Amino acid sequence: MTGLDLTGLDVRPAQVWGGVRLVPLVRAAPVPGLRLHREVYGGRGAVDLPDRTTYTSYIPHGFVADWTGAGAAAGPGRESAAYGTVLGGGERGRGGRAGPPDCVPVRRIHRMAKRRRDTEGRAEARLRFLPLHLALEGYLALHFGGPSVVWDEWSREAVRHGLSPRAEAAYAGWSVPGLTEALRVFEVHPGQCGLLLYVADALAAAFVVPHPDDYRLLHPTLVEDLYGELVHQYAHYGAPVAGFTARIRDGAGGVRTLADLRAAALRQERDWAAAHDGLMARDLLETSYAFERVQRMGPFALHRFLPPFERGGTEQHIGELITDHKGRAVYLKTFRLSENQIRKGYLLRRLADCDWHLGRTAEALGTSYAEVVRRVRGAGLDPLLNAHVVAQRLREDRES
Repeated sequence: MTGLDLTGLDVRPAQVWGGVRLVPLVRAAPVPGLRLHREVYGGRGAVDLPDRTTYTSYIPHGFVADWTGAGAAAGPGRESAAYGTVLGGGERGRGGRAGPPDCVPVRRIHRMAKRRRDTEGRAEARLRFLPLHLALEGYLALHFGGPSVVWDEWSREAVRHGLSPRAEAAYAGWSVPGLTEALRVFEVHPGQCGLLLYVADALAAAFVVPHPDDYRLLHPTLVEDLYGELVHQYAHYGAPVAGFTARIRDGAGGVRTLADLRAAALRQERDWAAAHDGLMARDLLETSYAFERVQRMGPFALHRFLPPFERGGTEQHIGELITDHKGRAVYLKTFRLSENQIRKGYLLRRLADCDWHLGRTAEALGTSYAEVVRRVRGAGLDPLLNAHVVAQRLREDRES
């Protein structure tokens, strides 16, 4: 598997609010055997990872995937996956009354994805995972260990701790201008199981779920998701986009009955869908990704993926998806990287390919030692360099 297979999803005409374009994705029939619901956390979270590191971010909610059956309850006292929102972590104030905590708590979470267990410790057919954070942690972990060879140019800190701590900036959906209003007035189609979100006609995110009921419950979570710097800038400075329009002209042998009108409308929808698949979402669907399987889920599997980090201006996304036994996406959530994030991923991969040797990396990139040093510093990795050794090498290069 190298690409995203959205077989079974059809595009419907877009809805526009200012600079935000929302493209519905519908299924002719729901995916059997898998449902999603969310657990609300509502604040800052710290995730304990298997390698004894910690991922910290704003984590408003988690998703729970249930493959016990299509919404069937799994036993006494257990709600089905389509139950809806589950509130947890409540605090009680003075007098035993429910009230807000005295300070903003940091919720400790064990792992990005974890199988649920029953009271007897047996694994259930349910998996809790943190949407988008699973993908973002995969990006942050890219060559997180730092230099694999102790070259003189790298500092002791780089050799001992790698890229730790590593941080990236993202924006909550409610801070993206126009997004809250667009999602509020958005009309949900019959059979809708997802959408493609555009800002200033740049693809910002894709979201797909297995069942229309799941989508109706999870649609509000889009305003709490994280979005990249590029999306935030486009929303601030982009102009309003044109809405979907269709004109049916009466010509020779044209529209004379309601059946003719219905057929002409369907042709317009098919033409728009073909144009959308061929142009607006092309980079997302035609890119080859590196997939990492996170968890098996009966007949399904949860993956996260990274793009090839190619230079050249094409949009690139990280994300996570659940696939069925044929590799088709039944759940998908993506995050668009900024140009700086793409360049950082590209540089880290080229350094790792050359065993973190700056001279060899310069040769592989067809550039100079000084330019590689500039790129490392431009990527925010300057603390990894041994400033004294690098300055000496740059002097030697200038003198030669």
